[in-house]
Amino acid sequence: MENLGLFTGTKIVKSVNVSFRLPYYTHWGQRLLVCGSEPVLGSWDVKKGLLLSPAHQGEELIWRGSVAVPSEFSCEYSYYVVDDEKSVLRREMGKKRTLVLPEEINGGENVEIHDLWQTGGDAIPFRSAFKDVIFRQSWGLNIERPLGIQNKLDMEDAVLVHFKICCSNVEEETSVYVIGSTAKLGQWKFHNGLKLNYAGDSVWQADVVMQKGDFPLKYKYCKYGKAGNFSLETGAHRDLSIDSSKVQPRYIFLSDGMMREMPWRGAGVAIPMFSVRSEADLGVGEFLDLKLLVDWAVESGFHLVQLLPINDTSVHGMWWDSYPYSSLSVFALHPLYLRVEALSENLQENIKKEIQEAREQLDGKDVDYEATLATKLSIAKKVFEQEKDLILNCSSFQKYFSENEEWLKPYAAFCFLRDFFETSDHSQWGRFSCFTEKKLEKLVSKDSLHHDIIRFHYYIQFHLHLQLSEAAEYARNKGVILKGDLPIGVDRNSVDTWVYPNLFRMNTSTGAPPDYFDKNGQNWGFPTYNWEEMSKDNYAWWRARLTQMAKYFTAYRIDHILGFFRIWELPEHAMTGLIGKFRPSIPLSKEELEREGIWDFDRLSLPYIRQEFVQEKFGASWTFIVSNFLNDYQKGHYKFKEDSNTEKKIASKLKMLAEKSMLLGSEDKIRRDLFDLLKNIVLIRDPEDASKFYPLFNLEDTSSFQDLDDHSKNVLRRLYYDYYFHRQENLWRQNALKTLPALLNSSDMLACGEDLGLIPACVHPVMQELGLIGLRIQRMPSESDLEFGIPSQYSYMTVCAPSCHDCSTFRAWWEEDAERRCRYFKNMVGPDAIPSSQCVPDIAHFVIRQHVEAPSMWAIFPLQDLLALKEEYTTRPATEETINDPTNPKHYWRYRVHVTLESLLKDKELITTIKGLVRGSGRSHPSVQETDELGNQETIVLIPSKHQVTNGQEKISVGKQLNGAPRRETCVPQVS
Repeated sequence: MENLGLFTGTKIVKSVNVSFRLPYYTHWGQRLLVCGSEPVLGSWDVKKGLLLSPAHQGEELIWRGSVAVPSEFSCEYSYYVVDDEKSVLRREMGKKRTLVLPEEINGGENVEIHDLWQTGGDAIPFRSAFKDVIFRQSWGLNIERPLGIQNKLDMEDAVLVHFKICCSNVEEETSVYVIGSTAKLGQWKFHNGLKLNYAGDSVWQADVVMQKGDFPLKYKYCKYGKAGNFSLETGAHRDLSIDSSKVQPRYIFLSDGMMREMPWRGAGVAIPMFSVRSEADLGVGEFLDLKLLVDWAVESGFHLVQLLPINDTSVHGMWWDSYPYSSLSVFALHPLYLRVEALSENLQENIKKEIQEAREQLDGKDVDYEATLATKLSIAKKVFEQEKDLILNCSSFQKYFSENEEWLKPYAAFCFLRDFFETSDHSQWGRFSCFTEKKLEKLVSKDSLHHDIIRFHYYIQFHLHLQLSEAAEYARNKGVILKGDLPIGVDRNSVDTWVYPNLFRMNTSTGAPPDYFDKNGQNWGFPTYNWEEMSKDNYAWWRARLTQMAKYFTAYRIDHILGFFRIWELPEHAMTGLIGKFRPSIPLSKEELEREGIWDFDRLSLPYIRQEFVQEKFGASWTFIVSNFLNDYQKGHYKFKEDSNTEKKIASKLKMLAEKSMLLGSEDKIRRDLFDLLKNIVLIRDPEDASKFYPLFNLEDTSSFQDLDDHSKNVLRRLYYDYYFHRQENLWRQNALKTLPALLNSSDMLACGEDLGLIPACVHPVMQELGLIGLRIQRMPSESDLEFGIPSQYSYMTVCAPSCHDCSTFRAWWEEDAERRCRYFKNMVGPDAIPSSQCVPDIAHFVIRQHVEAPSMWAIFPLQDLLALKEEYTTRPATEETINDPTNPKHYWRYRVHVTLESLLKDKELITTIKGLVRGSGRSHPSVQETDELGNQETIVLIPSKHQVTNGQEKISVGKQLNGAPRRETCVPQVS
């Protein structure tokens, strides 16, 4: 049927036919759809979007669809994978696309849009870590020509091709070209090729008129600088052909995605804020110390500094608060990191003297958390009394307050109530237990007697903001990324659970393996998230967290990323980790179990307690246990009394009996044994729906399971493995694809996910789809058949490291197990090598070189592992350099580096060693200012060398790559 055009009032306007074309492989039952801002593309209602149709073209599956639009049409649009009901299964990442039809295109013309699906990885160069730090110079380019077609098409048989490519890293006086098989593209000679113009947002474009005889066209993009440096994009050539069986397009818009370059790779250093030591600090690392750390990072060739969480954790008022992953507020910064000397330029002499005395007293081997925090707050209060009106009335504070009052006022009120009631447990605060805006405004009112206490918390947060902002800006100007840490949980007694109780389920959760805390007698105690409630405002709380972080950081680590797929949830009455379930998860239904011949649900879900079990566990005191904790149930069987049928009830009753000196043994042992009886079940009944069940983790280890008939064992064993390893995969994938994009889209920080441990099959594909960078620790390989990871085989979208804060340093790991050390050396170096029992600098050099040479985007090293490169820094026992001991739920997080940053900056020998490793691997590194013998400064662009040599001695020579294959040089771009 003839295209009659589009009606505009009474006038018929001949339309432009726009065809979309996208190569993409789908699974059965999936379709591709384009949806956009204009009604013809659904007005962002996916259900009304344009469905595309698939057709095979060679080895590709091409999706196409057409729509008639008026001349000079413009809109934004994106692609979606949908099911038969047009429900979204997947959406492309990155920015929305823009379509602009210029006035040169007349009605009746055919326009083809050739697009490529945008992955999360495509968006990485536009994250602030690269845009505002690494590639900062590139993003300062002047726009040469606005986006869109400029040429006019006059000839009848001609086709106008509009080339568009994204290239984020373009050095000064460098241009982007497209070269190809036709004369219009230089016949593969770049100096005759088509020069592209910069259109902003890292987009380069140009258009050229071609004859139909120029097709099929082969082409590539390249960069050429005035200094003569030339780089052609990697991979096979690109192809453009015209389908002769269809109406010929007059205009082809090529959106070719990213320019294919050798992957950018960088390196960094990791250290907790509290562990940093400087000559100016007061017992703990401080935000302003980051400037020295950045200087050292630049000198050493590092583009990144990674920290642990820096939020206020002052929940208990004691050293337990040293645990940085249990925040009092996800928005407030920790007063521990305040530099009190920087509070005022006019400190009184007595305060200066007090600071100096405190510096000497607190300059210990480890952080004294309680004394340090108390000292800083005491001094800060004295300065506050001196300058409160001056500071709190200044314009900069007023601006800060107006931008942050939504969280700052509740935080200050919470801190006041915490101190007034001497507890953070807001259920103990009487009429203030339930938060309301009215109560908040009364608490922070200027007329209240405690208003200065409230204002003091404002004052501290304002100065913390100023000091961290100063350090963050310093890092950006030096080309160094500050990487923060996003904890998966919040403390159950936090500002956030007080203000937003509907966002949390006050059960408890853990990210560790379900049996981990069972062995250690503790669990994290974090509340789980009410994702359904959070979704109602598009995860506003999460988006606000990320927006706040982005004020200071350009990259962040998502702690325990599995928590966004599922979390291990425990009932509130639990004290150990086994009696929980995954949330969300698909339970076993009563009907499903009955079909399999399982029907005795009380037998399977109630503690299976036989008299002989009790006698065996408790010996001569078994009758005391029965009389106090158990009732007769059936002949020779017991059940728990009502006042003892949960772990918390048992613990409470034991404590009472111990206080009366009625226990006939160790309270801890009796508690563990009673807990074992309580957990001697096979199925956990859902407390909200009695017809649903969850298999107990490690159910085969229970005597309740072992006493079942063979048929029941086989059925339950099969259902157990289905529940834990199969049936949840799609549910967890969908859950992550709902929650994680909200985080990733709420800021432009570079996101990395901690994905260690037993990872469900759905996790890594989702991370790849969303452009999330994973973590690889060599001693914790993701491959089940390996004892040690092989850095040379890591994928690009990873951060690799020899250790992290949750395990021992590499030096401690090396020295603690001789057999393991020998296996490692045999696998990594060769069967004939004999390892030293001590982690000497040569060993550290070899391990660090393994990692910097890995394909991973980032190699990030704990500072302790880097210090092992020099013998004088290894005098401190290696075990003392561990930041966290995961086997100890009450671990004191207090490690301090035993050398100051000022000393490290003076140690040119260590800096040269580290810099040689980084530059020898071909990783990018910041430019540095060096002074020649005449005192002149010049910028030195470091060029990778072929060998890594320190102090004139070549380090361990390894003739084989880690997989036994011959070593090969890694080709990477030389980016400075």
